[in-house]
Amino acid sequence: MKLHIIFISLVFTLLFSVQSANSQELYSASYGKSTDPVIIFLHGGPGFNSINFEVSTAEVLASLGYFVIVYDRRGEGRSKDNNAQFTYAETMEDLLALYSKYTIKKATLIGHSFGGIVATKFTKNYPEMVNSILYASAPITMQAVFKTVISSARKFYEKKNDSINLRYIVLLENMDTTLIEYTSYSFAHAMAIGAYSPKKISKEASTLYNQFRIDTRSKKAFEMNSIAPRGFWKNEKYTTEDLTNSIKALQKKSIPMFGLYGIDDGLFSTSDLDKIQELLGEKNFLRIENSSHSVFMDTQKEFLNAIQTWVK
Repeated sequence: MKLHIIFISLVFTLLFSVQSANSQELYSASYGKSTDPVIIFLHGGPGFNSINFEVSTAEVLASLGYFVIVYDRRGEGRSKDNNAQFTYAETMEDLLALYSKYTIKKATLIGHSFGGIVATKFTKNYPEMVNSILYASAPITMQAVFKTVISSARKFYEKKNDSINLRYIVLLENMDTTLIEYTSYSFAHAMAIGAYSPKKISKEASTLYNQFRIDTRSKKAFEMNSIAPRGFWKNEKYTTEDLTNSIKALQKKSIPMFGLYGIDDGLFSTSDLDKIQELLGEKNFLRIENSSHSVFMDTQKEFLNAIQTWVK
């Protein structure tokens, strides 16, 4: 059944700031009433943007009683900056500036994919500024993601008797796992085997994706750059991140943390999801059927219901 949201008697505040190539101001937009609970969406990547969430979900989420903020990280998406450093320190400074711009004291952070790493790093440094973290398809242990992808790709190519790609998989299996090439090739194979798409797309998701495609804002949604991944790899070795200990430390500080993951997300095996669930707690974890990496689009209704349950 198609999800209908009627926008009545809700004042939406939409604030845009688009920067030039060397500007110091990030692209950001807000939806909803500033007096409502604040949610900041941290997009994936590195090298991606927040367009897909902004166009498909931000306004709908705001209509449920939240002040929703989206932004693109410096040097990524619509926040073009030739002087971007691609460091966690710079990312933290930009998030602090976002808090200041919208006069925010505390917020819930939705960390989608790589955004989950950013959310964890920020909360570790500024726990007093975070109400809770919601991990949406976010890797907890990056190296586990690559192993899962390579294993799945091997099975996929073996089933298709694809000897050429199997040779590439053998090369990957014997490559230094800390190299950026290892990361790039692994994600390329993830795309090739359909790891980012649900096995069965529901009518609701199909409708949402069709609406997204015809929205003029979505034209640049899937543009990625290679500068950001290489920058974060060079400066922060993000491909070897393991958030396990950081999450445990934040749990001791009573920071609520939740997880939303699609069962069809090819970046995670069942065993991977079991470990994340054990870490976050069964009551704070939801596996969604017919959903892959973009949980907020594949199964938007379930995504919104989970937020309403967890974020007050």
